[in-house]
Amino acid sequence: MFLYVALAIVVLVGAVLAYAATRPGRIHVHRGTNIKAPAEKIFPLINDFHRWVSWSPYETRDPAMKKTYSGAASGRGAVYEWNGNKQAGQGRMEIIEVSEPAQITIKLDFLKPFEGHNVAEFALHPQADSTRVTWSMDGPSSYMTKLIGVFFNMDKMIGKDFETGLANLKTLTEKSG
Repeated sequence: MFLYVALAIVVLVGAVLAYAATRPGRIHVHRGTNIKAPAEKIFPLINDFHRWVSWSPYETRDPAMKKTYSGAASGRGAVYEWNGNKQAGQGRMEIIEVSEPAQITIKLDFLKPFEGHNVAEFALHPQADSTRVTWSMDGPSSYMTKLIGVFFNMDKMIGKDFETGLANLKTLTEKSG
C-alpha cells in the first residue's frame, strides 16, 4: 500500500513538473487607467524614482526596506536598488529610455526571492481631458516562474499590484488639481 501511495505521489509531482515545462516562455502583464490630468503632471512622478514612494504599491511591502539611488537624479540613467523582506525581495531598476512626456522604459532586475530580468514600460497617451496611462512588464519566464504559474496566476498577481499603483497615481494627480 505504501509503495502505491509513494508511486502516485512521484507520478503526480512528475506530471506537475512536466506541465510547468510546457508553460509559455515569456511573461507579459499590462494594465491601464484614465487619469484626469495632463501627461506633463503624471510623467515626473514616474520618471523620478524618489517620487515612487508616493504611489508605488511596492514601497509599502517593507517599511524597513533599504533603498539606494544612483546615476541620474531622474530620467535616463536613474537607478533604484532595494533590499527588503520576503515580500519586497531584492532588485534593481534603471530607466533606460525616456520620451517626455509619453513613455518611460525601465530595465527591471529581480535578485531575490527569485532571479528575473524584465522590462517595464509606462506609456502616457493624452485623451481629451485625461491621459491614458498604461503600465506593462515583459520578460522571459524562468522554469521557477513557470512552476509558480501552475499554482498562481502571475498576470492576476502582478496585475493587481499594477492596478493599485495606477489607482494611487490617479488619486495623487487628480486630487492635487
